[in-house]
Amino acid sequence: MPATITYRVGRPDDAVLIGRFVRRVVRQWVLPEQPKRAAAELMQRLATASIREQLRDGRRFQLAFAGHVLVGVSAMRDNSHLFQMYVTTRFRGRGIARKLWQRTMADAVRRAGTTHFTLNATRMAVPVYERLGFTASGPRRIAPNGIASTPMVLVRSKG
Repeated sequence: MPATITYRVGRPDDAVLIGRFVRRVVRQWVLPEQPKRAAAELMQRLATASIREQLRDGRRFQLAFAGHVLVGVSAMRDNSHLFQMYVTTRFRGRGIARKLWQRTMADAVRRAGTTHFTLNATRMAVPVYERLGFTASGPRRIAPNGIASTPMVLVRSKG
């Protein structure tokens, strides 16, 4: 019987759980396509202390659980920039990323009336974000920290 997926907003006491989860997924799916010099900086941003600070500073994390197991995370800053969206390999293809995005977007709309959303996608993630309604807003680029990504945007109408 498939596990029931439940969702909730992350809290500062979830920082250890979120950090372990995202570092594991990033090591598997993100770092292989990034330059080695970018890995250390990226992993530092995913450390427990950094995530706890982000939660305390008002960055919003949405969490997906199968029972008590964390299987997905999305996170937004400034009610407009999606800076994390990960679903564990075993649970991909079940609509979890879509549901996390819908919850993340609805939260930003409720809190700030946001209609313009941005993100920076890894090469593998571009098709996922396109299915969620995002479009590339520029060519693939290398940020000063060495991370390669494609800037993407989604503009939703008010109402």
